[in-house]
Amino acid sequence: MIGLPSLAALDHGTGPRIWLAAEATDMRCGFDRLAARVEAVTGESPLSGHLFVFRSRGGGRLKILAWDRDGFVLYYN
Repeated sequence: MIGLPSLAALDHGTGPRIWLAAEATDMRCGFDRLAARVEAVTGESPLSGHLFVFRSRGGGRLKILAWDRDGFVLYYN
């Protein structure tokens, strides 16, 4: 049997994390409202360099909020 690392062991990675919102998000939200949701729900700073993924009610659309050195980047699909 192959031993796999536990989630606690993987949690010490140095790269950016990807946070996925479990609840559906209003796709009309912009930078400010999504950043406020990040702080309120996860307690993380939206300026941390992590990727925050939000999905639409139907699950067919995604928004990804990230901080770049010059400001927020919002990917929408």
